[in-house]
Amino acid sequence: MKKEPTAAVSPKAESSREMKGADCVVECLIREGVDVIFAYPGGASQELHQALARTDKIRVILPRHEQGGSFAAEGYARATGKVGVCMATSGPGATNLVSAIADAYMDSIPLVAITGQVYSKYIGKMAFQETDFYGMTLPIVKHSYLALSAHDLPRIFKEAFHLARTGRPGPVIIDIPKDVQQARFHPTYPATIEFRNPHANTPPIASDESLQHVLSLIAEARRPVIYAGGGIISAEAHAELKAFAETANIPVATTLMGVGAFPETHPLSMQWFGMHGAAYGNWAVDQCDLLLCLGARFDDRITGDTKHFAAQARIVHIDVDASEHHKNKRAHVAITSDVRHALGRLLSLAAAQKFAAPDTSAWQAQIATWKRDHPFRFEESRHIVPQEAVQALYELTKGDAIITTGVGQHQMWAAQFYRFNEPRRYISSLGLGAMGFGYPAAMGAKVACPHKQVIDIDGDGSFMMNIQELATCRIEKIAAKAMILNNQHLGMVVQWEDRFYGSVRGNTILGDETNVGSPDNPDALYPDFVKIAEGFGVKGRRVLKKADLRPAIQEMLDHDGPYVLDVVVPYTEHVLPMIPAGRTVKDMLLK
Repeated sequence: MKKEPTAAVSPKAESSREMKGADCVVECLIREGVDVIFAYPGGASQELHQALARTDKIRVILPRHEQGGSFAAEGYARATGKVGVCMATSGPGATNLVSAIADAYMDSIPLVAITGQVYSKYIGKMAFQETDFYGMTLPIVKHSYLALSAHDLPRIFKEAFHLARTGRPGPVIIDIPKDVQQARFHPTYPATIEFRNPHANTPPIASDESLQHVLSLIAEARRPVIYAGGGIISAEAHAELKAFAETANIPVATTLMGVGAFPETHPLSMQWFGMHGAAYGNWAVDQCDLLLCLGARFDDRITGDTKHFAAQARIVHIDVDASEHHKNKRAHVAITSDVRHALGRLLSLAAAQKFAAPDTSAWQAQIATWKRDHPFRFEESRHIVPQEAVQALYELTKGDAIITTGVGQHQMWAAQFYRFNEPRRYISSLGLGAMGFGYPAAMGAKVACPHKQVIDIDGDGSFMMNIQELATCRIEKIAAKAMILNNQHLGMVVQWEDRFYGSVRGNTILGDETNVGSPDNPDALYPDFVKIAEGFGVKGRRVLKKADLRPAIQEMLDHDGPYVLDVVVPYTEHVLPMIPAGRTVKDMLLK
């Protein structure tokens, strides 16, 4: 994403009393509506923590690892649409934020990461705990700032939050040397900002002429499909998407980032498609004659071999970021626009001209047949299988929960067997695929939505990567729950080993390779997640028997604090359907 030029300070700026740069930072955060920050202190950020200690307007949550705090800030942002804020010291503290910054960049999540930096006079001299954080993060941010003067702080923060949340959202970093934090001055707060690039001020909008052309293509179509991505959620355009799909009578398939953008129990929903998505969604996209791509980017896990993706279709691509047009797949009609505006205008234009939806009855009948014959399914077993655990959770919560995930098989099963009718309910690291994301993201989402059930559906490998955040939840009284689908293996890599590498195990067994724990060998399960949870002061329970599954899930849901539910499952389950990487729908594995 292109870096935006510096904005001009408003002439109607407001001056304030003399204060330290660190106190100015806190005041800027308050003015941006920040009510929580996930921050781990260190020498180069200590002034900022001291300033935060002088206010009661911002809750400071101390994670047990900077990566946990930054993933939590992402969870907060994904659950609310607000800018998530995290903070770390210089050097290793800052570098521990990199995974979350990259994750926010890939998934277009509004995030501001604040880092302390060594004294300005030491920059570039390999001082203790110095890294060029500005330079090393340039490929994974929407914009970067190195604040070399305290007087620039009010403008920098005003710009940073504007850039993070507007247009295509993304991460912004603000690196602040310690002497800038300590400098005393009279801040001047800009009331507004104005960028030289007009699209940085307000997002582009589609012309009525271009949208009229889209309506004419829809009128001619007989097998149309809407392909909706995370941009629908970022733009708060889910209501417009539903109204438009119903007006034009077009079935909808989402990406994983777009899960919940369209109600999955709606008759027009085909849930999500792609590598492990619904077979019927993949077939519909493959055979459609018009594909309306809304707020998505033709990711490789969606398209497989791009030459054969939607090969029969005319493709309309509406996205706020012009750089996504024709990047992965050429579109016949490319429209750079805020997608909420585009959908709203399509509805208005359709009403004004009394638009008649095309006759798609035969197409809808074909999709209904595919849905009936090829639903997400699993084979019954004498053991608890992971899909069954997710389905039980869905039924016991009645779909009314925020689900976060780690990365792996459990991530796919969570999306397959939990139905999402609202946006911001499925929170997962999807572009980057960062293991360890699930529990800290649940922590952030629960802080953002304290009255909602928030459950991390995780794998034992992914959960271990940020297990220390159980301590944060215990001390901060954050009731984030974790349901671990414990198969003692790195399940998704094992699946690839089984399918493509002759089942040779290349460091994918997480316990003792000579005595692997399983539902039939519970004494060998490693580690003991219940004991670990208890060591943190968190309640935990292990489940081995099917008869105990639902009571255990209910106990987890009823508990008023953090909870770890260790559900022991066989490692032999595979996520299906599966389109092998770089292949086509015709290569889809159904069993």
